Amino acid sequence: MNRIKAPRLAGAVALACTALAAQAEAPFSFAATPGKLPKDVVPIQYAAHLAPDLAANTFLGSETVEIDVLQPTSRIMLNVANIAIDAANLSGKDLPNLALSPQIDEQQQTLTFTLPRQLPAGRYQLALKFHGKINRESRGLFHMSYPSAGGEKSMIASTMEPSDARRMLPTWDEPSFRARFKLTVDLPANYQAFSNTPVEKRETIEGGKQRVSFAATPKMPSYLVVLVAGELERSSIKDNGVEIGVVTTLGKQAAAPYVLESTRELLRFYNNYFGVPYPLAKLDQIAVPGGLNGAMENWGGIVYNEAALLVDPKKSPESRRQISFGVNAHEVAHQWFGNLVTMAWWDNLWLNEGFASWMATKATNHFHPEWRPYLHAQVEREYVLNLDARASTHPIQTPVANEEQAASAFDSITYGKGEAFLRMLEQYLGEDAFKRGMRAYMAKHQYSNTTTADLWTALEESSGKPVAKLASDWTTQSGFPVVKVEQTCANGKRSVTLSQELFRLDGPAGEKRSWHVPVQVGTVNGKAWYTLMSGPSATVTQPSCDQPLVVDPWSVGYFRVQYDKASFDALAAQAAKLPDPTRLKLLTDAWAMVAADRMPLANYLALAERYQGEQRAAIWDSIVGNLFTLETLAEGTPERALVRSYIAKLVKPRIALLGWDEKPGDTAEDRQLRSLLIGALARAGDAATIDEAKARFRRFQADPASLPVALLDVVMGTVGRYADPATYAALGELATKANSVEERNRYGRALSGALDPALSERTLQLALSGKLPPPLIALVVPTVARAEHVDQVWSFAVAHRDALLKDTDAITRNRVFASIVSASSNPAHADLLEAYAKDHLGPEALVEAKRTGAAIRIRAQQRARLLAQVRAAFAQP
Repeated sequence: MNRIKAPRLAGAVALACTALAAQAEAPFSFAATPGKLPKDVVPIQYAAHLAPDLAANTFLGSETVEIDVLQPTSRIMLNVANIAIDAANLSGKDLPNLALSPQIDEQQQTLTFTLPRQLPAGRYQLALKFHGKINRESRGLFHMSYPSAGGEKSMIASTMEPSDARRMLPTWDEPSFRARFKLTVDLPANYQAFSNTPVEKRETIEGGKQRVSFAATPKMPSYLVVLVAGELERSSIKDNGVEIGVVTTLGKQAAAPYVLESTRELLRFYNNYFGVPYPLAKLDQIAVPGGLNGAMENWGGIVYNEAALLVDPKKSPESRRQISFGVNAHEVAHQWFGNLVTMAWWDNLWLNEGFASWMATKATNHFHPEWRPYLHAQVEREYVLNLDARASTHPIQTPVANEEQAASAFDSITYGKGEAFLRMLEQYLGEDAFKRGMRAYMAKHQYSNTTTADLWTALEESSGKPVAKLASDWTTQSGFPVVKVEQTCANGKRSVTLSQELFRLDGPAGEKRSWHVPVQVGTVNGKAWYTLMSGPSATVTQPSCDQPLVVDPWSVGYFRVQYDKASFDALAAQAAKLPDPTRLKLLTDAWAMVAADRMPLANYLALAERYQGEQRAAIWDSIVGNLFTLETLAEGTPERALVRSYIAKLVKPRIALLGWDEKPGDTAEDRQLRSLLIGALARAGDAATIDEAKARFRRFQADPASLPVALLDVVMGTVGRYADPATYAALGELATKANSVEERNRYGRALSGALDPALSERTLQLALSGKLPPPLIALVVPTVARAEHVDQVWSFAVAHRDALLKDTDAITRNRVFASIVSASSNPAHADLLEAYAKDHLGPEALVEAKRTGAAIRIRAQQRARLLAQVRAAFAQP
């Protein structure tokens, strides 16, 4: 699963507990895998039939489940949620049809049949009839409405992860219960339907309907089942025996060719990398106009929000092409990591998500190195490192007891830290050894489940290195180290002392902790060698002192580097000449030292000024992001104007060279950098930039072709932020008329960013109007809050809590209220959030509230400390 990163998206676990978890990890054993369901009955194949009532948003269903009773039992237990069982019976050899009485535990989401006598081991058929609801939120089978050239349309789709297949079918809805699924569905005659496998048969039935039957799936977990149906169209190509399709609502196939070609490239790349060919007959990329924020990797039928996938050759900027390719690469990687080989239980979710994220960046770099995906991944990693530097963080591998906790596991630590750790491990083991280990892992465990122990075994065998010992430090401990660097030179040789300690943003750590840290040590533009720190410190000797020392030059380590003053100054003096990853890491680690009170702000500002001629958009993204963190901390104080003035002073020389208008020879990165820096100046309140954006918007209203595609987002965002009622109304009209989700989102973001509180109130009321799909509501509300309206949005959310929460999915629900205050630096907001969550929200929402509260208090401390440094650093002569 991939959730779009805007806004970016865990309680703390004691070291002793995580150490026990590491010792207890063992290779996959079905019998030993956690979960509520007994392991004495397993499904082999579901033959399921659904008959949706699209007017009432309900469905009738029936299924026959072929089951294996592994040992004599007197009960059968599976999962069900919001489904009523109308009839049930059991049959098999020497067993006539036995009518069963269902016992549903709504809280535990289980369906139990207690048998009149013990059932011998063997093969049986469990037949069920049931009915349920087609949800508005993306849980199980859900419905959505969307505008089209032919008027308002509706369709249905499904999202099952982590535990919502039980809302469409009674299932053994835990990932270790793999089975085949054979689905049949009755639909209107004008609907097209898509599932994991190709359509096997289509027949006309009474009532102007059709019955669509799909081929049986491979053995797979229930959370990968998919059904999408509506007025849809599909284009396809065939490659190496696999039919690749792109499915859209009517009239949007012009945005499909880029996706088709990208998917063809990715399938070839992954087939080669993993050494196990994609095993299904087809792979559909299904774009739906709402319902979910990102994408879901259903085997053979991936479902995306269309804005995350489709690329309009006339209206989509280069950034949309990059997002499309990246999300596509993540989801297609899941066809191996997650689908072909599945984590045993949700505590190993990172085996799915961390690997898919790592693989997506690797594939993107293979096909589009000009996008510099590893450099952008460094910037994204900063957000994860900041999360992981708090006492409230959690390990990559965290115990998961139930479904709600499983939903909470889909966070930035699971995805981002998982990806970053794998990048570090791959580089240490060597790419060839890592690849051999991956191939052996896939070949051995295909169509089955695994734990981390299975992966470490494969990588140890391929590399000959003690992977399990190294990896357990990083996957079962929370946090990460800062590697402190000191050097001395004597007799022409350099002695480098490395030491490690836990890095924290919220005060000194009360515990000693260490990692096996693979560290590259080298010189600027020279070679680097690995040393594995296995204790508090290590010493490395270099044969010369001629070139400046650099640690982790390619920025593959998941740790901070803190140089002694001389080493830092030597690197800073050459900042403009350093390789891209070295240049960026020096900058990001310097900001981290400021945030942790290990370096004065003035030192970072002096370093940033060396980057005024910077060419890389990713590095400017880091600089601008850090300075606007400072600007946000200064909200409501005189220091804010000083920070804004500094940002404008830093950015203007670079934007003066780029200009507003595209020039011959501009690269895609030039266009992105232009948009980024214009947006920074506008947010900093630069009057000339704001006026120019407004003028270009007026020309756009008269002639949409007058505004280059690359400037659409920044111009709309700027005029939305500084909108008056007339401009707000004009943006709203554009959103209403837009045919694509990409365009509607563009105008919606602009409306949500308005600084005028009267206009932000109108946006909040829109969230309650029923016109927005639930996932969009969950994005709009916190976006309004971050436009300097925290208190206004909090009051609104409290007053309308039930309306805001009733249609949210399992993953979003626990984060709605926390997201409203997530950018605040006012401790009162932390207290308010935690008290409200305790009194009105569930236990998992309280966990999220405490994490957010901790982050707010950290920012409050930084605000108190850094604003004084702002006054000193920006003091007028």
